[in-house]
Amino acid sequence: MPHPAIGDIAPAISLPRDGGDIVTLSDLAGKTVVLYFYPKDDTPGCTKEAIGFTQSIDDFAAAGAVVLGVSKDSVAKHGKFVAKHDLKIALLSDEAGDVCERYGTWVEKSMYGKTYMGIERATFLIGPDGKIAQVWPKVKVPGHVDAVLAAVQAL
Repeated sequence: MPHPAIGDIAPAISLPRDGGDIVTLSDLAGKTVVLYFYPKDDTPGCTKEAIGFTQSIDDFAAAGAVVLGVSKDSVAKHGKFVAKHDLKIALLSDEAGDVCERYGTWVEKSMYGKTYMGIERATFLIGPDGKIAQVWPKVKVPGHVDAVLAAVQAL
């Protein structure tokens, strides 16, 4: 399934987060949402990205944005990841992969000549109107948080 495009209504989300609460996009209506998909808790790139968003969380909040990370890791794994790195962002558990599918981030990947299915690192900026305002596919971690923050501040 392809990524939703700029101007599309963001696909619905209702997922448990670290700590166990359920997060839905409809509950965040009227807010700007940074929804980022990442492959796995506590791996080098994913850790750098989560720490980057955490370090800028006050700037995102000042710009009226909520930051949500999504992977297929369990709520318990998310809890350990949050505690280990003192993360200040909500991490949502998409164990069934339904949300990854709807956002087009469950893709075929390859490493060392082997192909496998995994989560593409991608970020979606959802405006207060519930529409996709920007998409960053195939994210490279260095500089990404600053680019997303600049886009949020420009909304």
